[in-house]
Amino acid sequence: MNRSVSILEELLQQLPGLRSQIYFKSSLTALSHAMEDQVLATTESSLVIANFQQERFYRQEAQRYRRISAHNDQVYVLAAPETEFSNSSDEYEKVAFDPSDNLSNEWHLIVINRLYSTCLVCRERHLSDGGADPGLPLPLPMDQTRRFEGIWTFNPQVCWHAADIMLTQIQGYRPELSEKLAAARAYYLDGVDRDTQDIDPDPFAQRLVTYLQARQYKLIKAYRSIALKERRERLANLISSAIRQTLDTTQIFSVAVRELGQALKADRGLIYSCRSQDSVVTVEHEFLSEPSIPSLRDKTWSLEANPLIQTVMESQGAIAVDDVSAAEALDSAMDLADIQEDIEQLQIRSWLLVPIVHQGNFMGMIELHRCVVQQDWTVHEQDLVEAIAVQLGLSLIQADAYANLENLNQQLEALERTRSNLIAITGHELRTPLSTIQVCLESLASEPDMPLELRQVMLTTALEDAERMRKLVQDFLTLSQLESGRIEWHVEALSLEECVDLALSSLRARQRNESLPLIKTQVPGSLPLVRADGEWLVEVLSKLLDNACKFTDSPGEVSIEAHRGDRGMLEVTVADTGRGIEPNRLEAVFDRFYQEEGALRRTAGGTGLGLAICRQVIRNLGGQIWAVSAGRGQGSQFHFTLPLFKVSSRKKRGSKAKARKSDAAKR
Repeated sequence: MNRSVSILEELLQQLPGLRSQIYFKSSLTALSHAMEDQVLATTESSLVIANFQQERFYRQEAQRYRRISAHNDQVYVLAAPETEFSNSSDEYEKVAFDPSDNLSNEWHLIVINRLYSTCLVCRERHLSDGGADPGLPLPLPMDQTRRFEGIWTFNPQVCWHAADIMLTQIQGYRPELSEKLAAARAYYLDGVDRDTQDIDPDPFAQRLVTYLQARQYKLIKAYRSIALKERRERLANLISSAIRQTLDTTQIFSVAVRELGQALKADRGLIYSCRSQDSVVTVEHEFLSEPSIPSLRDKTWSLEANPLIQTVMESQGAIAVDDVSAAEALDSAMDLADIQEDIEQLQIRSWLLVPIVHQGNFMGMIELHRCVVQQDWTVHEQDLVEAIAVQLGLSLIQADAYANLENLNQQLEALERTRSNLIAITGHELRTPLSTIQVCLESLASEPDMPLELRQVMLTTALEDAERMRKLVQDFLTLSQLESGRIEWHVEALSLEECVDLALSSLRARQRNESLPLIKTQVPGSLPLVRADGEWLVEVLSKLLDNACKFTDSPGEVSIEAHRGDRGMLEVTVADTGRGIEPNRLEAVFDRFYQEEGALRRTAGGTGLGLAICRQVIRNLGGQIWAVSAGRGQGSQFHFTLPLFKVSSRKKRGSKAKARKSDAAKR
């Protein structure tokens, strides 16, 4: 049976003096729970009639009504069926009404016993009830903002009329309950003196306040969650804005550590970039809540000796230590004894470490310390820092990509300079000797009566220029092989003194017809052996000596010195008193095709590849090469290092054993 008039309207017609008011769903939920708890707390049997509108609302309270029906035999639950709800008489009476019935828009709860009566009779007010155009689609409101119009009262007369209307409605849907409904009327409606009921609202009020407080707590919790999300989004937007404005990680890290420290009320915040293989890092970005907190800025922070940092690096997961003094708060395998001194000096009480990771690559760390008061790190705080760490990882990747792009641009510019130099050198170094050779050969071919002495001059000139071209091509091929890694190295123990002698002999043989500056050697024969490729070492010495002689006029001098350096290296110096090098050109002289005077207007010959070849050879042998000069006309020094030859411990033990055997044999 469908009703065209709601229960509320019928109740207002029977009792014209009643006045309805507006309730939100949250208020009705609190009132309903308080009324149900009052039934559970009362030993007197009660008549309970509840209309839940829809089955889904009933399912949330089904367990509660099973408890109510345990000591009340007159319990009726009404709802519009959606899945399994149907007419039944199990623990209590279920009444399934037609979804088109007005009851689907109404919320009712009626409780009547011999001690008190209370009822809640409401109907839902949809947005269209306010006069909106019914032809427009209506937005679905939030559940807690649903509005109802109705009456809530302890008045026995109102409760009796509401119960009578609802019992009539139930009988229409379930006529087989006529006898049970009649008994309910006789006992609860006709058999109760409604004028003598003494209502004590205090228990009900206490339960209502409890539910309202619980609702307020949930509301405050929701507000806190919203505030946390807003703070998280604000920080993320701040970091994202800094990333968009600049690719300078220094500026981005400074903003991030300040905002994180303030947002999480940390006493100290650190952000630094590092790699998993790093043992120490210099702290550049730090936040301090107050000046009295010990600072780590510009100081070395140990990574290798810190078990917390090592664990974060290995697991790439965050670690939150709420109390560093509590052993049970730490992993049993983690011993902080080695850093206890640092903890005390820095006054760390609570410690949060979050790695900066991108695509599985460890790139840095965020550390937050609480020093004044020990305080636990919440899950929300940890999630916030991890979200910022993701942003910082992206900024580092972008900064690296930009740096790589700049480096690539510099390489492209260097390649362009190389191409230009190559064209200039090819045009000058190849064309000039070719022209000379061509002139000499044409003269020899066209002048058969040329004197013998002149013919000899022509042939000598052609041979010298052919040799010049051969050396140019050879240097091209040598540098190409070195840079491509196609050289097969034959590394062995060598005497530097012998290599220097070979280089000097080669130099004098090539320039026997030219005057050389005075060459002094200070290479003691007692120097230890070096680990190098003899052929290539002689080539480096030859080119450095040739370069020194080329730019040193008589009566200048060239010297070769060698001494034992640091870290198992031998340092060699080739110095001259010649033209010198400007300080800003000391690194550029090792570039390919570098010519101080320009490729087309030089007073000294050469390809500009000699020093580039020297650098490639020395680096492949495990050493370094560099130039030193006080400037123009002050001479220059070329230094390079080579690793010393180390005898393995096994060989040493073998030599000692042989020596002992020899001594024993002599004895």
